[in-house]
Amino acid sequence: MSYRSADDLLARLGPAARISGERLELLDETLFRDELVDEVVFEAVFNDDASLRDACSWVIWSASQTLGCGSASIHELYRARGRGEFDPTRFTTPAINVRAAAYLTARQAFIAARERDAGALIFEIAKSEMAYTAQRPAEYTSVILAAAIREGWTGPVFLQGDHFQFNATSWRSDPEKELEGLRSLTREALGAGFLNIDIDSSTLVDLSKPTVAEQQRVNAENTVDLTRLIRGLEPDGVTASIGGEIGEVGKANSTEEELRAYLDEYQARLGTDLVGLSKASVQTGTSHGGVPLADGSMAEVKIDFDTLRRLSTLAREEYGLAGCVQHGASTLPEDAFHHFPASGTAEIHLATGFQNILYDGGGLPAELRAEMMEWTRANCADERSEGQTDEQFLYKARKKAIGPFKRQLWTLPDSAAREIARQLGDKMGLLFDRLGIAGTRELVDRFVTPAALSRPLPAALGGEHRAAVTAGASVFEDDGSGE
Repeated sequence: MSYRSADDLLARLGPAARISGERLELLDETLFRDELVDEVVFEAVFNDDASLRDACSWVIWSASQTLGCGSASIHELYRARGRGEFDPTRFTTPAINVRAAAYLTARQAFIAARERDAGALIFEIAKSEMAYTAQRPAEYTSVILAAAIREGWTGPVFLQGDHFQFNATSWRSDPEKELEGLRSLTREALGAGFLNIDIDSSTLVDLSKPTVAEQQRVNAENTVDLTRLIRGLEPDGVTASIGGEIGEVGKANSTEEELRAYLDEYQARLGTDLVGLSKASVQTGTSHGGVPLADGSMAEVKIDFDTLRRLSTLAREEYGLAGCVQHGASTLPEDAFHHFPASGTAEIHLATGFQNILYDGGGLPAELRAEMMEWTRANCADERSEGQTDEQFLYKARKKAIGPFKRQLWTLPDSAAREIARQLGDKMGLLFDRLGIAGTRELVDRFVTPAALSRPLPAALGGEHRAAVTAGASVFEDDGSGE
């Protein structure tokens, strides 16, 4: 069904929840969790009325606060790692970019993590992904929190803005306009409940400069600018986790000199009055999405784990950060993942491997898959490089079909949904085991104390609050990021 008014929403909630003042009071947690949240999150995504979508999002946010699975920052866990309060080789935090069939996918991640008593798990979405998957921050927050509620998750939920990336061409043309676009996106993400933000101005590193410090200067300047914005907007009682980046993914491997130059410049410009970064992304040999060969198979990628170990050690021991972050990891061979915790990697980002399960795992109905491929051919032809085979082109461009087919991917036949869920769950379980996050709930509980974050009652439910104006669509051009 589709809610036609707020009265419809309230009537459906009736047996399970009611609004008391500006609070949501849960009367039957089991009924809300097992039956109603599926319906409410669908309406939060697909209802035609923006005010009703806002109302459904408020219900989900408020329920997550009541049920102990609200949004939180991972900053304190990461800083504890940087202080050496636990073994940095114990685990690497997986950060999952949930692109397609988002509710189904997020539920499998929570199931696999709960089965392992894991707490160190991030859900993220990149600036570019917000465009081609048609998921703005407020919607993404609602979907992930609803999945946590549905699967009985208790404890913090870490929502992250991934690759808040500067476009180098736009920067050269109008740097203030480009910076303001990133500021606007950051405001939107924080307002939606993202309490972890990865700033990526590594695209502005200028290798033509004579010294490494000069090469990294503009990168550090812009990271500081957005850090100041975040610190001014983060909720009371919260220190948002902020990540920086020194080397563009897919380019040359990062060096210790570059990391020191970036962090020294960053800290000098930030000063001592504000809390800085908790991690830094580096490049050690991967590329976003992997490299497809002419026959559609994937080229073997060799990560420089020695570089990753040295840079992570430097970040911890000299700067107190959690360590380094590895992007573009999900298409690596499965037997590579245990090397990440062994090398002290703080976090890795995972996206394309889960997308490949959707497209290539056999669960997606053949007719729907064919329709999505045909849409890609018709609408992404200008992205085809000279000499690319059809397999290479479709592998790189098919992510663009996720947004236009979002409703179909949310409403798959039961048999297809079950098969895709099974494969996603198996893959996530394997990766979680290799990354060592089993048993990390205890560490999260020890170091992370989520703040109570209530939201004002939205206009559709009788309050005065209206959803914040979102950033302009120009912010979301595809930059190839998002793993």
